[in-house]
Amino acid sequence: MYLKRIKELREDNDLLQKQIAITLNITRQQYGLYENGNRDIPIEKLIKLANFYNVSVDYILERTNEKKIYKKETN
Repeated sequence: MYLKRIKELREDNDLLQKQIAITLNITRQQYGLYENGNRDIPIEKLIKLANFYNVSVDYILERTNEKKIYKKETN
């Protein structure tokens, strides 16, 4: 699955692949495979990226254009 938004988010934040790889605790090469769609990104890494960029997983997966995260309210 090609996730163009992970590249866009990285570039919009002026970050290098190496910096994101460190955040995900993987190699730069591994992150490059995710970014180029040569390898599927594990869900735990996808969630970590969404949290890092403060966007929803749905935004990264292009299911929505809304970056905002909707948090469930607890009473």
